[in-house]
Amino acid sequence: MFKKGYEDRSGKKKGRVLAFTVLLIGLCVWGVGCGRKAADRNSSADDRAAGADNRDEEIYEDVVIRFDHKLDDYKPAKKVYHFYFTYKMVHPWWDAVAMGIEDAAKQYEEMGIIINYEYLAPNIASAKDQISRLSDAALRGFDVIGVDVADVSVVTPAINELIENGQKVMTFSSSDAAKEDGCNRIAYVGNTHNYEDGVNLTEALCKKLGFSGKVAILVGTQGAPCHEDRAQGAQDVISKYPDMEIVEIEYDEDIVEKAYEFTKDFLARHQDLSGIICCNMSNPVGAARAVIEAGREEEVVIVGMDHDQEALQYLRDGIIYALGVQDCYSIGFDTVQVAIKIADGQLPGEAYPEKTEETTTIIYQDGAAAMLRTLYGEID
Repeated sequence: MFKKGYEDRSGKKKGRVLAFTVLLIGLCVWGVGCGRKAADRNSSADDRAAGADNRDEEIYEDVVIRFDHKLDDYKPAKKVYHFYFTYKMVHPWWDAVAMGIEDAAKQYEEMGIIINYEYLAPNIASAKDQISRLSDAALRGFDVIGVDVADVSVVTPAINELIENGQKVMTFSSSDAAKEDGCNRIAYVGNTHNYEDGVNLTEALCKKLGFSGKVAILVGTQGAPCHEDRAQGAQDVISKYPDMEIVEIEYDEDIVEKAYEFTKDFLARHQDLSGIICCNMSNPVGAARAVIEAGREEEVVIVGMDHDQEALQYLRDGIIYALGVQDCYSIGFDTVQVAIKIADGQLPGEAYPEKTEETTTIIYQDGAAAMLRTLYGEID
């Protein structure tokens, strides 16, 4: 039997409900238009920013959803595996990852292989909490421990200690603690190009503004690699254009209400604010709510991340200009496949790469209705 769970707002462990919502059914995988590839992390910031995509808006009407993810040809060595996966915080984004995990586990079950796993996170992102969870998991005999890193500098020593003590640890989802960060984790599955996502969204915003104007940045969780990398990409792009200026940067902890409050403050302090760059799934929603409330929809260009239903509605209605949508389902599905190979003692190489790259697709207004239909069953 599968063993999995999450924590509700009270912190109590619950079994995961398989029928999440129409959203998660739709998230089984999209192959939309143009998936972005990883930026070279070893290249200079200027080179990476200069290499951003400056193309005109494209229409994403042919949203292709595949419900046919299949396991690769690798033959697992055991009949039963036990995995522990912990991520930054309870949030719909990670529910979509969970759907991929569950589908991979089901396919292994059909092969006679049982994947027991726990999938747990706190209500609020906390590196300290994450370290505690990792320490507890290390005492319970899991074949592989997976972590979506809350803060590289804080969590990396804990991961390295687990590795030194013989634990098999991988990273997954949107935030890696990489070899270049001094982390000895075995492999990573997820977004390998968060910096480039920030670059691409910011280039789109700058072009929309005619490369002139004042902008603010909502980052997310301080220390979270995905949020920090996107914010750095945004800052590097803005620095290229002499008529562009960043007036404020705030961390909203991936909470809609905080993003809303910060945006209200931005708008009050900067009557000439032209744009807002949002680095996680929650802050485009908070930013859009505040802009609408202030009646400044025609003045402020918003770009941000991911597939939140309300955000996609704002994209469709022209309140948000562009969203970078990540393939969460594939992250979950591929995480299970890599975890099995790690459990079997396979090292990165022929069996799997050290970093399994998943895609991000930039969606504009003309692609929003199709995405809403695909993910949420919304009909215009």
